[in-house]
Amino acid sequence: MADNRSLLSSFAEHRAALLRFLQRRLGNAALAEDLTQETWLRAANAQGTAAAIDNPRGYLFSIASNLALDHQRHVGHRVELQAAAEVVEAVADRQPSPENVALYRSEFARLLRVVDRLSPRCREVFILGKFEGLSLAEVGQRLGISRNTVVTHMVHALAAIEREMAPDK
Repeated sequence: MADNRSLLSSFAEHRAALLRFLQRRLGNAALAEDLTQETWLRAANAQGTAAAIDNPRGYLFSIASNLALDHQRHVGHRVELQAAAEVVEAVADRQPSPENVALYRSEFARLLRVVDRLSPRCREVFILGKFEGLSLAEVGQRLGISRNTVVTHMVHALAAIEREMAPDK
């Protein structure tokens, strides 16, 4: 039989294991920490039943397991409202903000400047592949070059774009 002090000392001894157990069960470290603390609170409030606890470790893991189950049930009962498509269309503003339009235009102009600096063949491969949506084989057929040459030009173009479009530039 355990008293309340041994239950709390058992909690201190098994706290890390309880936390790992809850993290695996819930997949959320912050929530696991919260429920570990709640386990401690429930164990601290178990003064009346502490004398009847033969296995303090098992009792603590039962508390933690029940808390996790209660949380999962609570999450499962959230109500989601489904709006009709007409309502969503009426409410949703699909237009980007003026600030985003200006940013997108600026980034696109920057991309075009990078593409303009590519060699003529590399630029042509990039435009056909990325802007016109042709496969590498189709680009090769259209330009009369091998697929491997297309890949080489595309890699060169993408590397140049990545280098020039990096956030620090």
